[in-house]
Amino acid sequence: MSEDSLSGKSVEEKELGGEELTESSTGGALSAFAYRDYTLFWSGTLMSNIGTWIQTTALMWYMKETYHSNAWVAAVNLANFLPVLLFVLFAGLLADSKDRKHIIIVTFAVLCASATVLAVSSTLKAMTLPLIMITTFVAGTAYTFSAPAGVSFLPTLVPKEDMLNALALSNAQYNIGRVIGPAIGTIIISAWSVSAAFYINAVSFLFVICAVLIVKPRAKQQTRPVTRPFARIGEGIRYVFQSRWRPTILLSLGLATFVGFSTTVLYPSLAKSVLGGGSWTYGLLMSFLGVGAVVGAPLVTRLNRTVPESSILKWSALGIGAFLVGLSCSRLTWLSCLLSAGIGCCYLAMCSAVNSCNQARSPLGMRGRMVSMYSLMFLGMFSVGGQFIGFLADAWSVPPVFLYSGVFCVLISLFLFAFPGLTRDARSTLGIEEIARPLAEQTA
Repeated sequence: MSEDSLSGKSVEEKELGGEELTESSTGGALSAFAYRDYTLFWSGTLMSNIGTWIQTTALMWYMKETYHSNAWVAAVNLANFLPVLLFVLFAGLLADSKDRKHIIIVTFAVLCASATVLAVSSTLKAMTLPLIMITTFVAGTAYTFSAPAGVSFLPTLVPKEDMLNALALSNAQYNIGRVIGPAIGTIIISAWSVSAAFYINAVSFLFVICAVLIVKPRAKQQTRPVTRPFARIGEGIRYVFQSRWRPTILLSLGLATFVGFSTTVLYPSLAKSVLGGGSWTYGLLMSFLGVGAVVGAPLVTRLNRTVPESSILKWSALGIGAFLVGLSCSRLTWLSCLLSAGIGCCYLAMCSAVNSCNQARSPLGMRGRMVSMYSLMFLGMFSVGGQFIGFLADAWSVPPVFLYSGVFCVLISLFLFAFPGLTRDARSTLGIEEIARPLAEQTA
């Protein structure tokens, strides 16, 4: 291991530090938008994200209407996010080793092709369950490799002082898509067809590809051959356990996702079986989930200046649990929508706190692997958790699953409050946490 990596510095950081900036930050909640390349990339990913949520809404509703099973709805969700569990650690290593621009372009081209396959097969009335599962798995694999590259690409588009703002706005972008996408998807399902939603999603990926081709990173990435992949993945895992706070916040997010946020796979059933509605009710629930997240993004950005991420994490877990318990009791559409917004807000706050602290305290050469650890807890746990939740809902019913999931999230929060030492150093303001020198090198 080089001396630069041991000190927590990389060639990229040195080049970035010596660059003369031609754009200046506004210093406000939207400061990252002062930089043209970040704005282009943000806008392209927003269009793509809207398309993805349009397709997700259409596909989940199609599965519920066609197969009448929460488990099959969750199975599609599992096929989409199972690749995260299987490949995300390798994806993080690839993002640290190879050109991130190339990775993003290739993976989004595969996503575009996958959406096109679903669109054409739906038009030809040839969309079978095996085709859906295989295509969804391929798309999920492409997304798995795009996520660490995309998130670790963001800090190269803005200077260091605006990095956290760029990450928060990126989270907001994801959730703006989660508001707009389901609403548009619901309209498309009602006015046209499921296949139209797939075609729109296929076109949306072209926006990201065009944006990535245009932007120029502020720092040149140092690429290297992917040698000793398991050793380098192990290096990332050891770096996580180098401190107490990092595994604690990642595991807390993973548990809250597995048991709490995974209940969103039950929204089609909640809309139809509990609230007595249809696709419009389902679209409203999904959109309000995103509305809460959009509200939460700027809130976290402002709180982050005065409140440590450790506190945001604890209160967010408590909020998720409380809103899930409320959702288990609600039989009114408007109330369920408000509770859904609360879940979206708290979960966004939790994800932002974990992601911003995890990245801000990691050396640039380690961030791809740290993003992969975050993705494992965020998306990987969502896949298996959703399947588990789907089976429970079929065995019991939807309201009790929301109730028990909420209680579990409250217990996570109470545990974090009871043992504050585990998360005391989970603060982005403490700066980069150096990579510990191996004992053999220390004694050499």
